[in-house]
Amino acid sequence: MTGTLTSRLARCAAIVVLAAAGALGLGVSPAHAADGVATYSVRAAVESDGTLAVQATLGLEGAPTQVRQRFATTLDSGRDTRYRFTLSELTASVAGQPVASAVTTEGDYQVVTVPVTGATGPVTLSYKVRGAAFRTDAQTTTLNWRLLQGLNLPVRSFDAVVTTPGLFRSVDCYAGPPAAPGPCVSYAGGTHDDPYPVFSDGPRGEGEVVGVVVRFDSRLVSANESRHRVWTLDNAFSAAPLPLGLATAAALLGGLGFWWVHRRYGRDAAGAALPATIGTFRPVGDGQSAFTLADDVRPGEVGTLADERVDPIDVTASVLDLAVRNHLRITQLPRGGEFKPTDWEFRRVESGAALLPFEKTLLDVVAPADGSPRRLSELGPLLGPVLPTIQDQLYDEVVAKGWFAARPDRTRDRWARLGWGALAVAVVVAGLLVAFTSFGLLGLVLVALAAGVGVLGQAMPARTAKGSSTLAGLGVLRGLLLTQPTDQMPAGREHEELSQVLPYAVVLGGADRWLDGIARVNDAARADHTELSWYHGPAGWQLSDLPDSLRTFIRALEGTLVSRP
Repeated sequence: MTGTLTSRLARCAAIVVLAAAGALGLGVSPAHAADGVATYSVRAAVESDGTLAVQATLGLEGAPTQVRQRFATTLDSGRDTRYRFTLSELTASVAGQPVASAVTTEGDYQVVTVPVTGATGPVTLSYKVRGAAFRTDAQTTTLNWRLLQGLNLPVRSFDAVVTTPGLFRSVDCYAGPPAAPGPCVSYAGGTHDDPYPVFSDGPRGEGEVVGVVVRFDSRLVSANESRHRVWTLDNAFSAAPLPLGLATAAALLGGLGFWWVHRRYGRDAAGAALPATIGTFRPVGDGQSAFTLADDVRPGEVGTLADERVDPIDVTASVLDLAVRNHLRITQLPRGGEFKPTDWEFRRVESGAALLPFEKTLLDVVAPADGSPRRLSELGPLLGPVLPTIQDQLYDEVVAKGWFAARPDRTRDRWARLGWGALAVAVVVAGLLVAFTSFGLLGLVLVALAAGVGVLGQAMPARTAKGSSTLAGLGVLRGLLLTQPTDQMPAGREHEELSQVLPYAVVLGGADRWLDGIARVNDAARADHTELSWYHGPAGWQLSDLPDSLRTFIRALEGTLVSRP
């Protein structure tokens, strides 16, 4: 009895609890659905020219205030190719009624914004797109377009039907995040039930994509892709066969052109079969020979003919030659202190011998005509303004002697100006090739060839037949200066003969052995420091010091010429 009563009481309590729970449940209002798109249905049509007409119907859920969709107007393919899409006739309606939608451009996106506050029906977006039909190969056109993209709301269900102007070859579909989509839920076409391509997918999150791919015979649907080249360093300097071949051909033709131009305009004329005799050692007695110049050729002219330039060594040798020929005297001054540099003094010596124009100009600045002494340490500021005149006069001399048809410096300057002009043009052309084509290698070759014009110009001064013969004679003279015994000069005239050779040896080589030869000849009747008429040393100076003294003098004078203001 007691158990039965307890059981009845428990059942009554359960009924009361359930009734209370039911009452509570009836008192709770239902939750609002999240804002989104319940269905995104697309009806698209492919035209024969590749244009895709799209109508998308969005069934909304929740209470969104706007529908905003971003359509990408570009697609990058690889590192150097970009495709562009053109959207047109973009319109929107809500519940079948047109609405004032905002269509804007944000960089590479076209954005449509539709206000849907209080909308009572679906949203419809309509547009056409060109550029989505790609030429896969000569026989195939591939339509590839993201029917769902850039939407600001999530989508629960997506479906699409794409009508075509005829039979298609294949279909494909991809969906998911824009950067890494996967396959769609389902897609089909070309069957009895689905003659046109059909696609379905979902759910999709905000901003995710659903793209469709349909392939056609190119005779049925034409490609309308808009392909643009994107500048990259690799593409600008492409090593593809055509750019590489053109660059190689330009380099070869340019090299051949340089060879021909130098051979035609810069090569020395052929000289005589035998070299011209410039100087020789003429026997004057048993075991004795004297240095004789076959022509009145100065050491400075010799150096200019040899390397086609007026160098500091040519001017230095000319100063020594003027001293040896008794137009000036070089005096080595006592050092003012143990650590002070050696200095030299120049003083003019009256001589009736004629001077060439460049020699007179040089002598006037080194040893003024009024007889006042001038020190080597003072020559820098004085030589600076005069040295160009000396160089001009020396160049004029080698032309006047018939060794060159034109001044070598002016020939180099003319080619240098041509080279700079060519380089400026080549840089501009190369810049255009790099910026707008894949022929950057050709541009580099053109710049190198233009720079080569200036380099080639340094070798363009050409010697005449007489100049070539004289140059060959200089080679013979140089051999003599390097091999002729220095102890076979005429007795009593050793210093004069050896000194006469020295300026030429300074230019052509072998100066050390001739300096040593002078130092070995010692006239006991005269003090060493005044034994040479053209070079005097300080008190206590020995003739054996001459080689070191003159080497130091030559370096000091060359340094002054190089470092002039």
